[in-house]
Amino acid sequence: GSMGTVNAREIRAANENYAADFGDKGSLSHDPARCFAVVTCMDCRLDPAKFAGLAEGDAHVIRNAGGRVTEDVIRSLLISHKMLGTNEWFVIQHTHCGMQGFTNDEAQERFAADSGSPEAYYMDFMPIRGTIEDSLVRDVSRLRRHPLVPPAVTIHGYIYDIETGRLIVSKKANEIGAARV
Repeated sequence: GSMGTVNAREIRAANENYAADFGDKGSLSHDPARCFAVVTCMDCRLDPAKFAGLAEGDAHVIRNAGGRVTEDVIRSLLISHKMLGTNEWFVIQHTHCGMQGFTNDEAQERFAADSGSPEAYYMDFMPIRGTIEDSLVRDVSRLRRHPLVPPAVTIHGYIYDIETGRLIVSKKANEIGAARV
């Protein structure tokens, strides 16, 4: 509808302003200057550049629904490390995440009913089971145990508190994610 046109126009105008002050950012290396990558949720309340103090060129930021360690996130992190030099990864999930409110079965039923397509039954929507910390520990464990993830990579686990903007360290996730040198 018309809202889409308004958003597209606003994005193009914002981009013109951004490009006007772009300066020498075109000469930034594609290797992240601070040698780390962040995996976090796509939630619009999270601004990783602000909450982690990032500027262009500092770090890789990979986002998806729930900040989950999916096959594609693992692929991106492996490339981030092996091809682009990161040696620290931060998995950051958050309080009050919408991915906690449903089961995979419920999501499959809903998408199948809404679309009339059986395709939904073949998709894992990866909702968060249990607490955010449970999810974080599982996802950091998955990375730590992955056969292609080098033991020297440090994997951190944090929970972003939606109400305060603070990052809370998950002791258990960090113990699991510690580099094994």
